[in-house]
Amino acid sequence: MPILPERLHPGDTVALVAPASPPPDPRAIDLSISALEELGFRVKLAPHARQRHGFLAGTDRERAGDLMRMFGDRKVKAIFCVRGGYGTGRLLSLLDYGIVRRNPKIFVGYSDITALHCAFLRRANLLSFHGPMLSSDIIKPDFPAFARESLLCALMGTSTLPGAAGIGCDCPLKVVSILRRGMASGQLIGGNLSLLCALLGTPFQPSFKGKILFLEDVDEPPYRLDRMLTHLLNAGVLQTVAGVAVGVCEHCADPKAKTAREYRQTLDDVLKERLLPLKVPVVTGLPFGHTRYNATLPIGGRVLLDAMRGDLVITGPVVR
Repeated sequence: MPILPERLHPGDTVALVAPASPPPDPRAIDLSISALEELGFRVKLAPHARQRHGFLAGTDRERAGDLMRMFGDRKVKAIFCVRGGYGTGRLLSLLDYGIVRRNPKIFVGYSDITALHCAFLRRANLLSFHGPMLSSDIIKPDFPAFARESLLCALMGTSTLPGAAGIGCDCPLKVVSILRRGMASGQLIGGNLSLLCALLGTPFQPSFKGKILFLEDVDEPPYRLDRMLTHLLNAGVLQTVAGVAVGVCEHCADPKAKTAREYRQTLDDVLKERLLPLKVPVVTGLPFGHTRYNATLPIGGRVLLDAMRGDLVITGPVVR
């Protein structure tokens, strides 16, 4: 069983960190602080959260140091990422996972943050949360109530348990599709497909065997998604999962598909060709990842993939 972080309460102190790229607009930091305060929390800004170093939010040492400082700060109950982008893979060998293990706390983010989620689970056995980020989601005027409520329910320990509707049934965006029917339960792993591929062969690669794998990506044409899924197959890990949940992959259609003379595959074609031979339950179009309706998922938590009604349900505690 993974280590569960303590649940959040109104008035708790939470940290704001920038472990990857900086937000395009520097004002997003102040807006992020205000957004967390509006959710009812006190905010502690990491020392280098406003830094810029090329396409990174500070040097590797600065960003890694901020993470370690916030994990080691006993007043901080949760750590929120400002943005993904690029750069967390550069931090993995610089982190002290003993500090993370001894100070388990809520950690939230997605996209490039996938690398940190996988490393925390693999090296510190910490359950963490694939969920909305500040400048990418929470500060936006159209941040949906569905995503906000999913985030707060997960972090405050009121997420749904067995028998309740999961993220597929609760979401107002009805684009879920069942590729292969069935039921599968187990530990949830996954995140951004590009980052999962980048971790293969490293000490931070997650264990896939018997797991419920969730995948998402953005701005990747079908042939690139096919390449990445094929990479997981060639590595021998995709064949070992118990089920696959695919998120809403925004802007992953082929823009030239209608005008090209040669045959082009759609995203659905790729998913069917690569995932159906696994002979495990597969659900696509679930609300997580680079989409407005970004549900919060517990990486390392117990879930049920219901490929009879098209749902993903949290079935165990994710905070203590």
